[in-house]
Amino acid sequence: MALLEVKNLGISFGGLRAVNNFNIQIQEGELYGLIGPNGAGKTTLFNLLTGVYKPGEGSIFLDGKNITSYKTIDVNKAGIARTFQNIRLFKQLSVLDNVKVGLHNQYHYSTLEGIFRLPRYFQIEKQMNEKAMELLKVFNLDGYSHYKASNLPYGQQRKLEIARALATNPKLLLLDEPAAGMNPNETAELMETIQFVQKEFHMTILLIEHDMKLVAGICEKLTVLNFGEVLISGKTSDVLNDPKVITAYLGE
Repeated sequence: MALLEVKNLGISFGGLRAVNNFNIQIQEGELYGLIGPNGAGKTTLFNLLTGVYKPGEGSIFLDGKNITSYKTIDVNKAGIARTFQNIRLFKQLSVLDNVKVGLHNQYHYSTLEGIFRLPRYFQIEKQMNEKAMELLKVFNLDGYSHYKASNLPYGQQRKLEIARALATNPKLLLLDEPAAGMNPNETAELMETIQFVQKEFHMTILLIEHDMKLVAGICEKLTVLNFGEVLISGKTSDVLNDPKVITAYLGE
């Protein structure tokens, strides 16, 4: 059984068909790429998968469970986390506290324990701090734990957003153009980090990217989206050499 299975998904906005009859299966542990030209419907698809938009038709199954009608918070609890093309951090919070926000669906103390700082409050906070620091170390951000998120360089903000998403303990991680705005060195480092996350956390990852070198270098399978429809899916090497992809995506 596929970890993620999407069947005949579609949505329209004001008569414009943004996503049409979209189907995909992603197996547990895969690093899967989703590519396509601007306006192809990639981010719209992520919004459908995470409950931001409700599909006009079709179904979304995560680990065999139908999550099509779930709200965003319930999608996250079910096991899907994401990053955004435009970074969305709590910029006035510290780097550490940004990651701890993602941990709150796993660690709990009562309002009373929090207000009166009862022993269990300090116990839970200690556990959350330790877990958050473990995640920050993965991204070499542990030395910046007390920085404001807004004071991090752009590339490190990208990494922090991924760390925060991982803090929710997802089954499936959606990365929306994580290399956007990065220089070649930062992109190469990000490639290594994503591959490390896949192996270290046994994480299933769906990646939207425009950087073809990044996609070809790390994704096992690809789906090409064009005008809201699947143009081709398959092994990365086969897809990237297909004439339809060269025409629609590369513009050649």
